[in-house]
Amino acid sequence: MKKFFYNRTLLIVVGIGLFAALIIAGQRYVVESNNMQVDMAADFRDIAELAAIEGLELDDVLKQVKDAGITSLAVYDSTLERLNRAGKVFAIDGSEILSNYQSGTLSNDLWRQTIEFDYIKPNRVYIIGGELESYYDTKEALFQRLGNERVRVFAVGGIEVIEVKGYYGELMKMPLGLPRDEMDKARAAGFMILARPMNFHKCTSENIQFVFDRIKNYPISEIVFDGPEVLGASNFLDMTAQLFTQRNLTFGVIEHFTQLQFYPQTGMYYLAQRIGEDHVARLYAIPKDEQPKLAMSAAVNRWSTTDRERNIRINLLRPYGKALPELTLLETNLKYFRDVHDVLERDGFTFGKAGTFENYYPNVILRVLVIVGVVAAGVLYLSLISRRLNRKPKLQLQIFAVLALAAAIPVLIGAGGKIRLLAAFMSASLFPALAIIWQLDLLRVIQYRIKIRNRVTRLKENLSTFQLVWTSAFALLVTGVLSMTGAAYLSGALSDVSYFLEFEIFRGIKLTFVLPPILVAVAFLQRFNVVDEVRKNVPAVTQIKELLDRPVTVKTFLVLLIVLGGLVVLVLRSGHTSGMPVSGVEIKIRAMLEQLFYARPRSKEIFFGHPAFMLAFAAFLKKFPKMICFVLVLAATIGQGSMVETFAHMRTPILMSFMRGLDGLIPGALIGAVLIIFLQVVFFARQRKE
Repeated sequence: MKKFFYNRTLLIVVGIGLFAALIIAGQRYVVESNNMQVDMAADFRDIAELAAIEGLELDDVLKQVKDAGITSLAVYDSTLERLNRAGKVFAIDGSEILSNYQSGTLSNDLWRQTIEFDYIKPNRVYIIGGELESYYDTKEALFQRLGNERVRVFAVGGIEVIEVKGYYGELMKMPLGLPRDEMDKARAAGFMILARPMNFHKCTSENIQFVFDRIKNYPISEIVFDGPEVLGASNFLDMTAQLFTQRNLTFGVIEHFTQLQFYPQTGMYYLAQRIGEDHVARLYAIPKDEQPKLAMSAAVNRWSTTDRERNIRINLLRPYGKALPELTLLETNLKYFRDVHDVLERDGFTFGKAGTFENYYPNVILRVLVIVGVVAAGVLYLSLISRRLNRKPKLQLQIFAVLALAAAIPVLIGAGGKIRLLAAFMSASLFPALAIIWQLDLLRVIQYRIKIRNRVTRLKENLSTFQLVWTSAFALLVTGVLSMTGAAYLSGALSDVSYFLEFEIFRGIKLTFVLPPILVAVAFLQRFNVVDEVRKNVPAVTQIKELLDRPVTVKTFLVLLIVLGGLVVLVLRSGHTSGMPVSGVEIKIRAMLEQLFYARPRSKEIFFGHPAFMLAFAAFLKKFPKMICFVLVLAATIGQGSMVETFAHMRTPILMSFMRGLDGLIPGALIGAVLIIFLQVVFFARQRKE
């Protein structure tokens, strides 16, 4: 039996890189812990509609909503359609006025005279005031949006009238700026204002100034632009950024409904970069078509998960449209707001203006040490699958020196974004594989001896069930800790505010799910012969050829299809977005796990990977056929890789990712223990029959 040697120099470099990665992890934890303030917002118009439905005074409803925990009210641009419906201004198509004149239903003499003097045109829209403040807001906005060529003012009997050139249907939906009357009511009720302005068509510097002048005297919590563009896109973004900076405003970006990155808005990335990512917060709202299908308890839990796991700091809550039994619609929604507030308070959040991250970027030397450590791990892996390279430690160091220098220089000069991504990808793939390979070598080299508490204990061939369980569980714990080295490296390679906010994301998650088992498979075949256990040291390539040359029965073919189908499901279910829907049963299991643990463990770890690890270790100790051990080891590697892959979701706080992996070890080990006991019972039952 030939032994694989671990290059101590490479191990030392990996240890130094791990130390640097842990320093970055500590800094990241502090940065994330300092960003725990959430803005709980609701749409002003939703609250106004709720008050109207219940037949209550808006001021009274606003007070109750404030007491329920809402901190900001979102105010959107008004439109002629909404103002018309509310009686704040009245917009009439010129053709309608002329029709009324011709039919004799226009009784006002002043208007009849206006028509007779040819002041009214059929292709114009005429606007008169209902409420004075709304009328002047509308007038100001129309001149900003359309200019003097399309807007003019005249009087009919002392009443000011605005004439607008344009199609009635389009003008009724045109945004007219944030309404002062809504912002006044919100401010008077003690709310901050989540401003939701829209961009202008062919935006000018005067348009941008108009928007910021409109909000300058109000307590603005954040600005989250409505529509497909940010204000000033794309020629005047620098002015928008300058006004943001001057007034120390927070820019809100809207999370995409897939919960990956953002709703696309032209100019969003440039504006965030110009104002600084330390002035950016993420907004989430449960989709309109989804919320009615969610039980209120599920929606409340959704907000807890959202804020804790995805760095959401602006919660835009939509009211429910149906009342709960024995509650009014208002009481139902007050309960909803209050329950969300209480669960977030329990989770350690405070409330007010949305929290933002500090402009965090780790020290470049720490980052380089991490990158170099990953290179060392890569060379170490190559030495553990190639007997020729394994016997040449100097060549290993030469390869390491060349690759480390090539990887470090771009990072040192302030570039290296792709190098960091590659390092993260290698961390997620290499370290789970190395952890499993170390266990394989431990079992192989010392002939089923395991090092426990600094002493070596020889394991008997016929182990008791208890010994099988605790030895396998201990091995799972040790391997999990070693795999977490990859998590520290991955986090160290990518940690910065751009990744926390998801302006940058780790790509290739599905590949990191597949690659570790492949890496382990190569190493396994270099150590064991799964085709013929009598022959030793058969190269992996030879074994693969022999396996491919073997005839396959229909039964074996069906088993392979089932296994392949299971792997496809696992791959599709991995990553930021799921390639297939989640069953109702699994949703219930997830909800239960979320209640039981600090962070819900991943299903592929507790139900698949970790139990498979326990079975694999027990199978080695019981001298099962190597083909069975091989399949179980590959399944176990999936669980280890999943623990590290969790950290690829950089928006999730590092403590939660760590606890998710730790929480998965316990139930996974319990399930594995039950399976070992079950197999032992079956084994003893068969022995008695024989």
